[in-house]
Amino acid sequence: MAKANKNPFDHGSRPTPVIEPLAAANSITHAAGHKNMQQLIQLRWIAVVGQMATIAVASMLLDVQLPMPAMLNVLACLIAFNIASTLRWQENQVVSNSELLLALTVDVASLTAQLYLSGGATNPFVFLYLLHVILAAVLLEAWSTWTIAGVTGFCIAGLALFSEPLRLPLDQERGIMSLYVQGMLLCFIIDAALLVVFVNRIMRNMRTTASKLADLRQRAAEEEHIVRMGLLASGAAHELGTPLATLAVILGDWKHMPEFKGNPELLEEVQEMQTQLQRCKSIVSGILLSAGETRGESSEATTLDDFLYDVVAAWRIGRPVQLFEFDNRVEVDLPVVADSTVKQMISNLLDNALEASPRWLRLDAVIEDKALVLTVTDSGPGFAEAILAQFGKPYNSSKGRPGGGLGLFLVVNVARTLGGTVTASNREEGGAVVRVHLPLSAIAIQPEATHDY
Repeated sequence: MAKANKNPFDHGSRPTPVIEPLAAANSITHAAGHKNMQQLIQLRWIAVVGQMATIAVASMLLDVQLPMPAMLNVLACLIAFNIASTLRWQENQVVSNSELLLALTVDVASLTAQLYLSGGATNPFVFLYLLHVILAAVLLEAWSTWTIAGVTGFCIAGLALFSEPLRLPLDQERGIMSLYVQGMLLCFIIDAALLVVFVNRIMRNMRTTASKLADLRQRAAEEEHIVRMGLLASGAAHELGTPLATLAVILGDWKHMPEFKGNPELLEEVQEMQTQLQRCKSIVSGILLSAGETRGESSEATTLDDFLYDVVAAWRIGRPVQLFEFDNRVEVDLPVVADSTVKQMISNLLDNALEASPRWLRLDAVIEDKALVLTVTDSGPGFAEAILAQFGKPYNSSKGRPGGGLGLFLVVNVARTLGGTVTASNREEGGAVVRVHLPLSAIAIQPEATHDY
């Protein structure tokens, strides 16, 4: 038994929860096409049952002479085609416009065959062709819709030229009691009912697809915005490196000057300036590290408890919070990757709460359903309803300053990239609560693979 050499910080083998926008859009489009094909299959089964009932009623109750063997053969072919379609579209989820066109063409062909055997254009059910034309207009591309319209037109013309009229009494003067009028009325009811049911279903599928595509476009725009901000931040970090280094040298010289050594108050202020300057340098280094390295390359092994306590300790340096409570209720200390992106996400979350509530702040950590749940609670004014409705969107802030709202925007996008979620709400007693759910699989170190030799 030997262990395979594997870097425990290499996340390349993990399935990333983020789907490429183009692949996601294709997946949504294919899902909509598959649902539409399923609707046609259901409609075809209804047509099979309807044809069987119509043939039985016409031949047995109304004593209409019909070529039963031929009509049953057409019905058997339609059943076989629908069974084959059901089996095919259970395995294949990708449905193209041409395949939907083929399915509707088969339906038109089966209807034409049945009408040819039962009176042709004089059969009152000839108006069922309108059902196929309307479905084509809803489901297919423009050229395919015109194809179905042309095919149905030729079929009606062919039925008028070549089929034998249905032997029904010419009693239209009887009004609703006329068998032909009753057939037309029944055809209208069937057309209307099927159109209402299935067109509503199809339009609902289309609305769902449009909504998902709109969400994908919004997500792509937000990710592009993050990339632009990252480039700007990286450039600013490079530019700030030199002046920060100069300030560090100057403050170091001041600290050793007699004027400052002999004045404890000035010396304390210099030390505080050095502390804040060191914090600025750490922030700049973190920006450059995140911009120049991929996830995993800027990480180190640690445990979940140590990671959380280190993040909290680093955040408290230089923050003017009066009372900060940290309740770590993680019962099982897991080996995790201390990733700089996750650290920055938690720091952004705490900074945002601190701005709203400088007197009191609380962070809770717990593991629930294989996810790390971080809850930040404050006693500030809470979120406005308009902010909650657009939570996590860039520049969505009530702070009234340029660039506000980017902190929570970055928190939401980092969590989403790791497969997690962020929710926000207001407390009844005042203040706000923000919860972050991160899957443990996104931060935990995976066990090393083992192989037998």
